[in-house]
Amino acid sequence: MNTTFFKILRFALPYKRFAFLNVFFNLFYALFNALSMVMLIPMLNVMFDKTKKVYTKPVYEGLSNLPAYGKQYLDYIVTTTSEEKGPQAALLIMVSLVILMFFLKNIFNYLAMYYVTFLRNGTLKDLRLAIYEKVIHLPLSFYSEKRRGDVMIRMTNDVGEVQFSFLSILEIIIKEPLTIISVIVTMFYISTKLTIFVFIFIPVSGFAISLIGKSLKRKSNRVQQETGIFLSIIDETLSGLKIIKSYNSEDNFQEKYKESAQKLYKFSNSLINRNNLSTPISEFLGIVVIAILLWFGGTMVLIEHSLDGIQFITYMGLAYQILTPAKALSKASYTLKGAMAAADRVLEILEQPNAIENKPNAIVKESFEDKITIENINFRYEDENVLKNFTIEVPKGKTIALVGQSGSGKSTIANLLTRFYDVQEGSIKVDGIDIKDIEMKSLRHLLGLVTQDSILFNDSIRGNVALGKLDATDEEIIEALKIANAYEFIKDLPEGIYTNVGDAGNKFSGGQKQRISIARAVLKNPPIMILDEATSALDTESEKLVQVALENMMQNRTSIVIAHRLSTIQKADNIIVMQKGEIVEQGTHNELLSKNGTYSKLVLMQSFE
Repeated sequence: MNTTFFKILRFALPYKRFAFLNVFFNLFYALFNALSMVMLIPMLNVMFDKTKKVYTKPVYEGLSNLPAYGKQYLDYIVTTTSEEKGPQAALLIMVSLVILMFFLKNIFNYLAMYYVTFLRNGTLKDLRLAIYEKVIHLPLSFYSEKRRGDVMIRMTNDVGEVQFSFLSILEIIIKEPLTIISVIVTMFYISTKLTIFVFIFIPVSGFAISLIGKSLKRKSNRVQQETGIFLSIIDETLSGLKIIKSYNSEDNFQEKYKESAQKLYKFSNSLINRNNLSTPISEFLGIVVIAILLWFGGTMVLIEHSLDGIQFITYMGLAYQILTPAKALSKASYTLKGAMAAADRVLEILEQPNAIENKPNAIVKESFEDKITIENINFRYEDENVLKNFTIEVPKGKTIALVGQSGSGKSTIANLLTRFYDVQEGSIKVDGIDIKDIEMKSLRHLLGLVTQDSILFNDSIRGNVALGKLDATDEEIIEALKIANAYEFIKDLPEGIYTNVGDAGNKFSGGQKQRISIARAVLKNPPIMILDEATSALDTESEKLVQVALENMMQNRTSIVIAHRLSTIQKADNIIVMQKGEIVEQGTHNELLSKNGTYSKLVLMQSFE
């Protein structure tokens, strides 16, 4: 637990000046909090005419004598004021001093809270930035093993839990102990015997609170895990709504959702009810100690006469003042256990090792000069090899096509070239340099990627096209759209290139979205283009328009085309036919047809289709 706490606390270090200011003002808050109660003694003494008469102004003799000096000085002021202006004037002075103490107490409390706000929110901001940066840089393999909903819940709910439960403790562990210490010192000053008696309450309450807090972390973790599953179901439902409806599977998904909601209901009730025990138990223990104090202190006042009645009333006020910070500390101790579960889940993401990173001496490669070489690659996602002894060469300016049945390993090549995954055996080289030795940004700067899924973001057409060149002018955007055969439908839109594409580009058809994606790659203008089944999800008419756009884009460019529809790659310089991760044939379209092998069979099958 301590390790988790300090790992989160490191995000607070840039804001330590606010922590120091918070401590500084909390010191004054604690001082005036105690003084505001102590000032009731001289005020009540004036009211009941019990002020000790002091006619000689006391002499200050140093800090060690400060409490006695303060008491004598107040008695001197009350005595002289009563003599000169009457007891009502003396009472007014005492009431004014009490008001002043409470005013200063609240001013310093506000200032302490003011600065701790910057500490809490600054820490939260940096934590959010750190987890987003980590999430965006983790390799794709991480997300193939994790539910998207689980990652989202860690970035939202868990980080929120760290803010509201964990970071609030930063304030409590400074303010409340200072308040308790100042009050206890004052209580010792009034009555040592009674204060020692109070300390009997502390271990009793601590034991009761520890019993409640032990299972909170475990229960909190179960709630967060189920919330991740719950969110995943929502995400899958919204993204797959067409399939759910077309297969009449609404009841099935509703049952899944209901089951998850029921579990979340059960776990949340258990956690919240355990959490809610804190207030009544703290309240009950507080009342018990006050009742015992009344009995014990009453004995000292009425029978032993070892304590003045006015001092006892003030003492009870001070004792009651301990209850609020004590309850806050006790609640913080088991709230922390729940927050630790959330913090652990956030740290699990932050500390996730990234297997795909730049080497310390990575080369920045700014141009593509000769060829891409893929040598003897063996690659597996889990146990079985997806690629087996795979070797090809892609000369500059040539178009290489990869074809084969689904699962033959075609898209894996695209994932390895872009370093979404790293090769396990063998190597991929660009101009003779292993891509693992090339700085990733410069490698990806050389590559353009158009995938089967036309991924658009909820932004304008311009914003989506300019993704790879943020400083592009409107003229450059329009030129890229023309090359991609997309400007013909965009120019007629009321807002033109500034039209918002909607969530995932849902305002446009599949073919239109794909052409906008192609325009994005055109604008980036990379020397190497990777087309991963860019037309497989389109209808015949859209495919023709997109194919023209692709041919425009591929002119004078090195291209690796992964194709399902063989009609799109007939002009390729070399066609690689793959089967179960291995190359079974290669050559031009006509050469492969003449062999009457696997490629011919694929062409024949698609002709019948």
